[in-house]
Amino acid sequence: MGSPEGRFHFAIDRGGTFTDVFAQCPGGHVRVLKLLSEDPANYADAPTEGIRRILEQEAGMLLPRDQPLDSSHIASIRMGTTVATNALLERKGERVALLVTRGFRDLLHIGTQARGDLFDLAVPMPEVLYEEVLEVDERVVLHRGEAGTGTPVKGRTGDLLEVQQPVDLGALRGKLEGLLSRGIRSLAVVLMHSYTWAQHEQQVGVLARELGFTHVSLSSEAMPMVRIVPRGHTACADAYLTPAIQRYVQGFCRGFQGQLKDVQVLFMRSDGGLAPVDAFSGSRAVLSGPAGGVVGYSATTYQQEGGQPVIGFDMGGTSTDVSRYAGEFEHVFEASTAGVTLQAPQLDINTVAAGGGSRLFFRSGLFVVGPESAGAHPGPACYRKGGPVTVTDANLVLGRLLPASFPCIFGPGEDQPLSPEASRKALEAVATEVNSFLTNGPCPASPLSLEEVAMGFVRVANEAMCRPIRALTQARGHDPSAHVLACFGGAGGQHACAIARALGMDTVHIHRHSGLLSALGLALADVVHEAQAPCSLLYAPETFMQLDQRLSRLEEQCVDALQAQGFPRWAPRVPWTEGLRCPLCLMTSQVVPGCARSRTGVLAGRWCRYMREFGFVIPERPVVVDDVRVRGTGRSGLRLEDAPKAQTGPPRVDKMTQCYFEGGYQETPVYLLAELGCGHKLHGPCLIIDSNSTILVEPGCQAEVTKTGDIRISVGAEVPGTVGPQLDPIQLSIFSHRFMSIAEQMGRILQRTAISTNIKERLDFSCALFGPDGGLVSNAPHIPVHLGAMQETVQFQIQHLGADLHPGDVLLSNHPSAGGSHLPDLTVITPVFWPGQTRPVFYVASRGHHADIGGITPGSMPPHSTMLQQEGAVFLSFKLVRGGVFQEEAVTEALRAPGKVPNCSGTRNLHDNLSDLRAQVAANQKGIQLVGELIGQYGLEVVQAYMGHIQANAELAVRDMLRAFGTSRQARGLPLEVSSEDHMDDGSPIRLRVQISLSQGSAVFDFSGTGPEVFGNLNAPRAITLSALIYCLRCLVGRDIPLNQGCLAPVRVVIPRGSILDPSPEAAVVGGNVLTSQRVVDVILGAFGACAASQGCMNNVTLGNAHMGYYETVAGGAGAGPSWHGRSGVHSHMTNTRITDPEILESRYPVILRRFELRRGSGGRGRFRGGDGVTRELLFREEALLSVLTERRAFRPYGLHGGEPGARGLNLLIRKNGRTVNLGGKTSVTVYPGDVFCLHTPGGGGYGDPEDPAPPPGSPPQALAFPEHGSVYEYRRAQEAV
Repeated sequence: MGSPEGRFHFAIDRGGTFTDVFAQCPGGHVRVLKLLSEDPANYADAPTEGIRRILEQEAGMLLPRDQPLDSSHIASIRMGTTVATNALLERKGERVALLVTRGFRDLLHIGTQARGDLFDLAVPMPEVLYEEVLEVDERVVLHRGEAGTGTPVKGRTGDLLEVQQPVDLGALRGKLEGLLSRGIRSLAVVLMHSYTWAQHEQQVGVLARELGFTHVSLSSEAMPMVRIVPRGHTACADAYLTPAIQRYVQGFCRGFQGQLKDVQVLFMRSDGGLAPVDAFSGSRAVLSGPAGGVVGYSATTYQQEGGQPVIGFDMGGTSTDVSRYAGEFEHVFEASTAGVTLQAPQLDINTVAAGGGSRLFFRSGLFVVGPESAGAHPGPACYRKGGPVTVTDANLVLGRLLPASFPCIFGPGEDQPLSPEASRKALEAVATEVNSFLTNGPCPASPLSLEEVAMGFVRVANEAMCRPIRALTQARGHDPSAHVLACFGGAGGQHACAIARALGMDTVHIHRHSGLLSALGLALADVVHEAQAPCSLLYAPETFMQLDQRLSRLEEQCVDALQAQGFPRWAPRVPWTEGLRCPLCLMTSQVVPGCARSRTGVLAGRWCRYMREFGFVIPERPVVVDDVRVRGTGRSGLRLEDAPKAQTGPPRVDKMTQCYFEGGYQETPVYLLAELGCGHKLHGPCLIIDSNSTILVEPGCQAEVTKTGDIRISVGAEVPGTVGPQLDPIQLSIFSHRFMSIAEQMGRILQRTAISTNIKERLDFSCALFGPDGGLVSNAPHIPVHLGAMQETVQFQIQHLGADLHPGDVLLSNHPSAGGSHLPDLTVITPVFWPGQTRPVFYVASRGHHADIGGITPGSMPPHSTMLQQEGAVFLSFKLVRGGVFQEEAVTEALRAPGKVPNCSGTRNLHDNLSDLRAQVAANQKGIQLVGELIGQYGLEVVQAYMGHIQANAELAVRDMLRAFGTSRQARGLPLEVSSEDHMDDGSPIRLRVQISLSQGSAVFDFSGTGPEVFGNLNAPRAITLSALIYCLRCLVGRDIPLNQGCLAPVRVVIPRGSILDPSPEAAVVGGNVLTSQRVVDVILGAFGACAASQGCMNNVTLGNAHMGYYETVAGGAGAGPSWHGRSGVHSHMTNTRITDPEILESRYPVILRRFELRRGSGGRGRFRGGDGVTRELLFREEALLSVLTERRAFRPYGLHGGEPGARGLNLLIRKNGRTVNLGGKTSVTVYPGDVFCLHTPGGGGYGDPEDPAPPPGSPPQALAFPEHGSVYEYRRAQEAV
């Protein structure tokens, strides 16, 4: 991308707040420009305006905005744009209809059935992208060799299939014509198993195009991968976004004479490669802008730092993007953006809600940064448009930003400088709240100055940004401190030194164009073409030839496509990727086409990477190639030739200013980046500024200018501060992040080192940190049924063992009377001793769901257990490690002990049990190490004090909520006592009376009158009730608070002994964990009138025979509330488990999913209607044992304030001969080929009188401008979907 023609080359990054323009001008010199992305009063399109300004500056003549620009002087334009992302966030794409296999009309609405926010009772979920649905009469299933099924056909993967029903094109034609008559011109076609049998989608596509549809997205073309739900979302996104992108591109081109006909126009795709306009589709465009930054630092910092791994830190106006590069791009092939899961190669860019525009709050004693953002309009307070106080304002107050270094583009007329006065005024309002709390709060303290408050928010923002970096690196077995921090983005330079220091990094690299590195990355990027095909081959020598043939065909497609764009045949570089059915994908550029032997190195490399990330390999297990992808690259990047010359004299100080650091203001020299040259060294503190960014070199750090003109900062050790045990709200916010980070990192170690599917892939575990009294300090993830329960376990061990706790001991427990939930959840507890202390100074624990620990049925979750011993091995207080020695023989004996009980078995998977227990011990050890580092930094007294402070903070938030609830009732003349009652299907009552104390902000939750322990397994241990209570309290508070022991401090809980909520030690409990817990939640929320009852059931379904076993829980309707309709087809309250994708279900198990759709009308009527349940039909292809464990088959989910109850659930078995049987709520029955199980799940209750019209829908809630994204976010979502 040189300039031999003497023409301009533009690279433009259109971000959420600013648009950055990088231009190589004739002669090779560079011009850069930054302008607001949205400024409708002054220009219509920011990229066009940027080009106009640079052409105008270079030509020295006026170019009117209302006339198309002369493009004869432009050689190329490369662009990264947020057009697709914004259309997705704001739901402003094309009108789309979805065509889907009959029986699956609501499949994309239901999705994975997991809700996005565990604690939001309104269950906000992004709406689907399509406007209408047409069901297509067609069906293809995988061939299993049943008699009388006809001749199978072979799919693209090599799988054999049966075409049960061809496409009925005649019936479809009229329906499509109806769509056209209603103005819909874009279609997404999503048919079952089209990844391998695309003919049906192709037939539908031909018909639709013949009828005049302008855009038809076939899921088999958009992303030919197994799993219909993400593939369907991808096809919908493509149909929804691509027309919007095409309109934007056409509008952009119309701003130029000749519509850029002779100009090379390329767009950055989410995978880090450039593509021509006709290959730039909606599903590949959502990370178009951020991808440029990753390319930018990979092509600059990584090379200049000698190949040391790099963490990219792109802090912009609305969010921060974190990524990693160590010689090759790190891709993910499925990720969610704005609630839409896309199957498309994307750079693993982790977006967190902490940018320069992140808003600042003080809530219940905590400094909070984000996630709300000021956006581009109105922007931070200093933008002079009435915006809120933000991180940018805090930096301005601290003197770390100089208004004179910013262009005068602010204010209503876009002609004023930044306003420090507006920042100070906005921050003073928050400082008033802080100081009011400090002087009148529970621990009176001296007020903070405005600068101390600003510094506090900056430090909290820094800690918030460190957490995803730790997670990103440690998830793959890397040490954050071994990386270089590549800092870019307009806001990143003020935070780089602090971020690197907190992570133990010793080097920060800031490119001289760091303020617009994403635009530079576009200039340095290559053109990429990808080809992909599905595959179902084993990775073995006998299949190497077939794999080679498939790869060769895809490689040829890539080469041909790049040749068509003008690249010579020798130029493209063609690495290849095989999608493996494991948590990894592997890419190599060392491929010899046609040589099977070349593949063996790939497998060796895969095992090496798997070992690093997960800590073990299982070489005897087969490797299945799910799909094959080839990525062809045409080298086309720009060569930069404007590096500054070496300087001999000392750097010139432009001015002196005052910057605030820990301890007060310091004299800070200011240098101009344009005047610095190779060899200059600058000691901190100092500021380095140019027109696009400000770099803060903190005290103790030293910056030097490299030969390319970049800034390389050597980060010095932090000067230890004096932090005392007394409450400091700034330190409290920082410790809150640190404590949570410790629990998260423990979880990463557990997931990496465990071996079972439940822990490694389903992520069914929690890790936690406890204070010296066993009180919970932090836990992650927030699995509702684990909340608070582990605290009961730890405190039981403290009381039970007393002085019999010694260094080197590790405890194992799962007994319900010792804080257990159900027996498969094994809790491993490590007491931590400290020199000079006789008792443990804190505890760490990890709870993991083991797939089997014995009992009467495989999986240790029997539907008909009547005593605890039938549910598996029991550990009341067992020393798993004694004196540092793992007690393998003793724990093995205990795990096999259930086999001594009649009709029971010992554990059926001892190897996995032992491996996972060792992993839990290792996770605890990681927690001990991290807390030890924290104590080493701050001292034991301070760390223990802040464990108490963070618990007190949660207590304060709950007391505030209880006072607010009581005050509201008092104001309406209502008593301060509320009550509620509901029933299990066997008639057992759950009764609750809540007494509120306004003066104390406390409450008594009294479950007296609750029914006695039952003969079956619906008994819920006390810990389950406490978990449900903490979950409800968090929902009622309505915002993020630390979930720890403090939540229960304002609450006294009365549970009658011997009741269904506190059964005898021998009682069976497995149903209490999954069913009774839901009823407890319904009763608590009903007492507070928070919302109507949700489905109140997890709908547990188990299927198995001699060679397979399958378990699922199924969604239902959520309850309506005071201002919302209940969500349909979603899990609620104490579960959030994802459901198996229909195509995976049918490929792995002998069933056909005939229907999976909403059960319309099952939600209760009301001013706000309850959510609908679902209907799910399974047709069996083999004999098997079907077990169901369900509730709400007798008592309907209640409505509130005149709202009607939701429909009961119903379990039907339809025999092959047509006989229909109601199975009831709990049973096991043998099913045979041709039988159908039809599950109707309950709906949610309605809220308010149905005759009162609901208020008309207002404007849809604004989506966050910084949706979280990336592998760290996906990991957390997966953890919370348990």
